[in-house]
Amino acid sequence: MPFFPATALPGKAGRLLFTCAIGSVCTVVICNALHRPHVPSLDKDDAPAVSLRQPAVPAPGQFVGPPTPVRITESATVHETFSDTAQSLGIDTDTIATLTEAFAGNVDLRRDLRQGDTLSVIYDRPQSEPLAVRLTTGSSSHDVFLYRDSNGETRYYSKDGDSTKPAFSRYPLAFTRVSSDFSLRRLDPVTHRWQSHDGVDLAAPSGTPVHATAQGTVTFVGRQTGYGKVVMLENPPPYSTVYAHLSRFAKGIRNGDTVKRGQVIGYVGETGWATGPHLHYEVRIGDIAMDPLTVELPGDDRLHGEERRRFAKEAESLSAELAG
Repeated sequence: MPFFPATALPGKAGRLLFTCAIGSVCTVVICNALHRPHVPSLDKDDAPAVSLRQPAVPAPGQFVGPPTPVRITESATVHETFSDTAQSLGIDTDTIATLTEAFAGNVDLRRDLRQGDTLSVIYDRPQSEPLAVRLTTGSSSHDVFLYRDSNGETRYYSKDGDSTKPAFSRYPLAFTRVSSDFSLRRLDPVTHRWQSHDGVDLAAPSGTPVHATAQGTVTFVGRQTGYGKVVMLENPPPYSTVYAHLSRFAKGIRNGDTVKRGQVIGYVGETGWATGPHLHYEVRIGDIAMDPLTVELPGDDRLHGEERRRFAKEAESLSAELAG
């Protein structure tokens, strides 16, 4: 790397700043910040030597490995929203969206989060995605852990290797036949008017148990015109489901309750606008009705075998760090 001699302007004094870039020449900049009076120059033999040293630069073709990861644990107190708190810890918006989905199965971030709750994360810097995240709400803690598959895609799992992405069942009951399909326009057998049919009718004997197809929160349980006795669930975003024409509700089902996938929420009937015993079942994505028989639903992608055991061991270690 060539260097140019450093010279000072006559009558000026200042600091020598050396700026270099790998593979380029070094430049000497004279900062005249002090405005001192002119000092006679020293004799050549008395002048101090200025040494220009090159920074260590890898030789051409020399391998330079990645920086050694640095393990960092950070925490923040919730003052406003989950998103605001996560951003204060340096989490990017895409990862915040992923974490929001990961926690949705256990925590309603809009209703359950309170001022004073805490969010803790573990990083391996310079990696940007947290290895582990703990959300503490009141006396309860909820943990998720980062998993990277062979394709480099990342997801968050529970401590034991279960996916935090909610899984759906396709059907809410054991039915005998589809008595009416999803349709944007059909002749309603009760009102005799052409209108959309926003779900499917699944015929089954009266009293057949109806199960929640995914974990969710009960947003309505009661009677509505047309639906008769109906249960509405807000499932992990952006899904919601409707179960109508029930003969009765499962014992203890109330507005605001959390139900699990597979839990009995009611029983087949023919209340409301129904011509026979069946379940009217709807799946909505962002409040848009979709065909329950063909809509793409989240699958169950839990870890298995040795992969699951390795993950659980690492998650146990990270969990201890979060608790430390």
